[in-house]
Amino acid sequence: MIDPKDIELVRESLDMARQAGAEKARATLCRSEEDLVATLNGEVDRVTHCVDSSLSFALFADGRFGSFSTNKLDPASLWDFLESSVKTVRTISKDECRDLPDPRRCCSKAITGDELGLTDCRRESITPEERIRMALDASVYRDGILSEEGEYSDSVYKTVVMDTDGVLCLHSETSFDYGVEITIEEDGEKYSGYWWDSASHLAALDARSCGEKALARSRAQVGSGAVQGGRYNMVVDSEVASKMVSPVLRALNAFSIQQNNSFLVDSLGKRPFPEGLTIMDLPHIKGQTCSKLFDSEGVATAETPIIRSGEVCEYFVNTYMSHKLGIAPTVEEATRPKVLPWPESGLGRSEILKICGNGILVTDFNGGNSNPVTGDFSYGIEGFLFENGKVSRPVSGMLVTGNFLSLWKKLIAAGDDARDCMSKLIPTLAFADVDFSG
Repeated sequence: MIDPKDIELVRESLDMARQAGAEKARATLCRSEEDLVATLNGEVDRVTHCVDSSLSFALFADGRFGSFSTNKLDPASLWDFLESSVKTVRTISKDECRDLPDPRRCCSKAITGDELGLTDCRRESITPEERIRMALDASVYRDGILSEEGEYSDSVYKTVVMDTDGVLCLHSETSFDYGVEITIEEDGEKYSGYWWDSASHLAALDARSCGEKALARSRAQVGSGAVQGGRYNMVVDSEVASKMVSPVLRALNAFSIQQNNSFLVDSLGKRPFPEGLTIMDLPHIKGQTCSKLFDSEGVATAETPIIRSGEVCEYFVNTYMSHKLGIAPTVEEATRPKVLPWPESGLGRSEILKICGNGILVTDFNGGNSNPVTGDFSYGIEGFLFENGKVSRPVSGMLVTGNFLSLWKKLIAAGDDARDCMSKLIPTLAFADVDFSG
């Protein structure tokens, strides 16, 4: 839970900001604590404990704006910091588009910080010995494994957002994580596989299965190489499918639109995507990591269609960009974007492979880039050739190239297998006639 002393600290810091000459201000207090146990080949390799606190300010004075941050939170240091910061703001050019959000748009329901059930009080009682035991219990190191590098961690994040217009929003969240990379050697070649899990509640963390999944992924790569270049159906595993969605979300950001740095300029209300693509923002899923009731301005989040049946329904517009572009404000970014299943629910990776028949299953991207203005992309990939709906051989050392607008128009299917532990709920995706080269 949020310490009442932290709320009072933020309130006092805003009073200081106004005393220093700010007409309006927003303060954001972030506190985090993490305990980590790293293992190497089934033995403890490293134990760390990290604590971090910072107080960030958005300051408005004389039609000018500046943002500042400090980790010195005692009253004397805060006063010196804010006095200096306001003086700096007054040297900046005026920008009348800068302002706090309308309080009527801001969240009034984040009162305790745990309305979404993201905090597990179990973390407070975990001993160092228990952390070490959990990290060692998750290890699968044995003969035939060249190396195993694992990390168990648990952490807590707390946020207080308050402004001089009366907004007060609290958020707290715990996270329990385990990830492991396993390397094997076969015929003089080394192959590595990685798997991870994360949950807001310790009971939901499945650390024990991560090692076996990582080992299976490393073994599956044995004998990998390039196949003949050409056009293939492409299935993108849910573990990496956000690579296909994140550029779309960035292109819908109002800052990108305003800078003409987006391939989706003037797309609002239009249908640049196929009917099968629907992306919802679902920020209030209880118990799921990254759910949140408000954005960094304190604006209330809500279940909202981003793209519905191919139509762009929303840009991400913060207060500044709203004034700059003369359009209605929304939230500054998608909180929990989810691609909905299509053409039916219940499709997993294996079902989508059968639908596609033949092609390349992409399980990892390694390098490459995309052009935010044109939507063109080129990525290195690893994965598998599949034939008649079944994986036939591992693939590596190839490039996939194309354009996001053209790619999405060739959508074959979107699965129903997004991982709840990921910040973006993106399932397995399939596209037709995609260019691959060796």
